[in-house]
Amino acid sequence: PEKDVVLLAGACLLPPLHCTREAMAGVTGAVEWVFALYFLTHIPITLIIDLQALLPGAGIYPQSLMELLKWYAVTFKDPMMLEPPAWFKSFIYCEAFLQMPFFPIAAYAFLKGGCKWIRTPAIIYSTHVATTVFSILAHILFHDFSASKHQGPETQQERLTLVAIYAPYLLIPILILFTMLYSPQYNQVEKKKKK
Repeated sequence: PEKDVVLLAGACLLPPLHCTREAMAGVTGAVEWVFALYFLTHIPITLIIDLQALLPGAGIYPQSLMELLKWYAVTFKDPMMLEPPAWFKSFIYCEAFLQMPFFPIAAYAFLKGGCKWIRTPAIIYSTHVATTVFSILAHILFHDFSASKHQGPETQQERLTLVAIYAPYLLIPILILFTMLYSPQYNQVEKKKKK
């Protein structure tokens, strides 16, 4: 009897399960648009800015785009984009050859909404990117840039400003990961029909 009273009291405090699922589906729909926008904007950023770090002086990019990269690196004190360390270059190679082909696929899936087939690739993508960006953020926060050829962040404010630029590329993949793992829309296990 006491157990029944506790369960009944708890049931009165919680919304009905179907209401929670409907609310979660609505939130998931809005978040899918954020994901689609993230992937759509990531395509030109990768092609126009990020890949320049792999191809400096190759004559592929027009002067205006090279100046844009230099302006960004000088203004926000991001020497990694002008003279990337080998570990940073490896992340850009991953972005170019592993992530870039995924961007339009993911943008399509999230624009369409509810595409359950994107779940596993999105989990792989989000864990990979969150791991690499976490390393970049740690480098920004703790590395001594005094020996860098190009000026890096010196003050805590400069470091935090640069972290703020990279942070969305950590936060959105983490949100993608949690959505894929916990949203009923993507984490719903279909029951196999018995023959």
